[in-house]
Amino acid sequence: MMISIMRPCCRLLFGFTSAARLHPVRRFDISYSRLLGRRPLVGNLRQFPFPCTASASAGSYVRRHSTSVETVGENKGFERMYVQGMAAVKPLVVDPIPPDGGTVVNSGGSDGVKAAAAEEEEEVVEMELPIAVEKEVPEIEKEAWRLLRNAVVNYCGNPVGTVAANDPAANASPLNYDQVFIRDFIPSALAFLLKGEFEIVRNFLLHTLQLQSWEKTVDCYSPGQGLMPASFKVRSVPLGGGNEAFEEVLDPDFGEAAIGRVAPVDSGLWWIILLRAYGKITCDYALQERIDVQTGIKLILNLCLTDGFDMFPSLLVTDGSCMIDRRMGIHGHPLEIQALFYSALRCSREMITVNDGSKNLVRAINNRLSALSFHIREYYWVDMKKINEIYRYKTEEYSQDAINKFNIYPEQIPAWLVDWIPERGGYLIGNLQPAHMDFRFFSLGNLWAIISSLTTPKQAEGILNLIEEKWDSIVADMPLKICYPALEYEEWRIITGSDPKNTPWSYHNGGSWPTLLWQFTLACIKMGRPDLARKAVAVAEKSLSKDKWPEYYDTRTGRFIGKQSRLYQTWTIAGFLTSKMLLENPEMASILTCEEDLELLEGCACLLNKSARVKCSRLAARSQVLI
Repeated sequence: MMISIMRPCCRLLFGFTSAARLHPVRRFDISYSRLLGRRPLVGNLRQFPFPCTASASAGSYVRRHSTSVETVGENKGFERMYVQGMAAVKPLVVDPIPPDGGTVVNSGGSDGVKAAAAEEEEEVVEMELPIAVEKEVPEIEKEAWRLLRNAVVNYCGNPVGTVAANDPAANASPLNYDQVFIRDFIPSALAFLLKGEFEIVRNFLLHTLQLQSWEKTVDCYSPGQGLMPASFKVRSVPLGGGNEAFEEVLDPDFGEAAIGRVAPVDSGLWWIILLRAYGKITCDYALQERIDVQTGIKLILNLCLTDGFDMFPSLLVTDGSCMIDRRMGIHGHPLEIQALFYSALRCSREMITVNDGSKNLVRAINNRLSALSFHIREYYWVDMKKINEIYRYKTEEYSQDAINKFNIYPEQIPAWLVDWIPERGGYLIGNLQPAHMDFRFFSLGNLWAIISSLTTPKQAEGILNLIEEKWDSIVADMPLKICYPALEYEEWRIITGSDPKNTPWSYHNGGSWPTLLWQFTLACIKMGRPDLARKAVAVAEKSLSKDKWPEYYDTRTGRFIGKQSRLYQTWTIAGFLTSKMLLENPEMASILTCEEDLELLEGCACLLNKSARVKCSRLAARSQVLI
């Protein structure tokens, strides 16, 4: 028997199983007033963060009875809810339904629930909820929520996102910090979802989807149709006619106004990831099934899966196309994009409606997932053993069975890495191209590789072990370094173009970004290491409020507020709140992550090709991919 709470609906689902057969799911309506009348609840009901993952037997039933046709807002939070496995309620022991459809009786004692269910009728079941103990909210969390709500942007009277920063001292020159960025809004969206406030996230998903179809032109050239904007701003424009009337419009930026005019490759990937998280938490699966949403997913995937000249399954992008949106030497196949790409493919596979029109796309997704996971696990992973292998590489190998497939010269191993890499642990390198390995440690890419199961379980454990071993390098006085180490001296001048904002140990060049805290927390909880996350949160908590919630910190240990850092940075605030809520309710982490898919990893498109010319490179690989 399984019972779990599924928000925001209010129904009771019982799934009965036996060795002989699976009994049909039966529904029992619960009176909300009777729930409250049975035992008083103190505080907000939304404080119960129940995951709404349905069992296989009840999944389709849940989708059919989704409340998504109605407004999903704060006032709808618990008027109806699905119940299918609630740990907070006293366990119910229900006997299997007899073949003749007799009475179902609980055997859990006098405090349990008794329900008589016949095949022809459904009866009301009373259920006793536990008293919600009012918890004293720390002042820093109260301040964070106040600041986050103050950052909310409204469009036509409805919330649609949060500004990047709400720094009163910088209002005279906001640059683009007064806009709603897709990547910046992700931690804000998760904070609102975990709080039970769904409307702003739903509005954000739908309005950014509408912006996807806008015409995008830079110097008479238009990028792909599926491109999502980097950001948008709500503007008031006059209606005309001399009546001084105004209307609000959304003004998107697809990169044509960005520094360097770079298209935001990660925006569409983040949008897909957030769409899945929204469905998992709210059970509003009908939003995913809408025709316009399905079309939006397919447009993004078609843009990413388009055939090109590349020989690798990783996504080829230019510099500055993700969180590191300035020149930092990450052009090519940066780990951050590959981890988000893999995660978006996994999420899309769950959400795409499979029919004759989409089966080829689903097949392409599966093939790409299989190839990409192998590629990253095999060629991006480094530890002490792997570095020693690279140190002994032979070069100029010309054969399909070559060990040094990318012709990496051992002299590329940097001096700092030899002394820095610990005996215990490893990580995924930042980039891989012919004759080039970027050995820098990039936090977001490694953390999201854990979250999405792009790494093997052993590799994921190794990454957290490395962070623990090198705590003073990656966390120190403020979590977490966006990358390690910084580019310095001549290397900084050549690679960044002498960027005055990306000076050594500042901004994207080795700066410390508190917003990465929520992703670190999610990865730690998934791997059963919440102690590491609590330690990092405690470090951040000492300074964030006092320092007015900066965007980033400078210096090797993150002691100084960034020299050009905006204060009251929204994703710093939201990242902290999301980390706190995930640690308080670790069961929610499971609905935001992806588990290992062994069936997917064993598949290979090469096996489907009968040509004698096709040879699978996996057969020549020496490493064990499925660890």
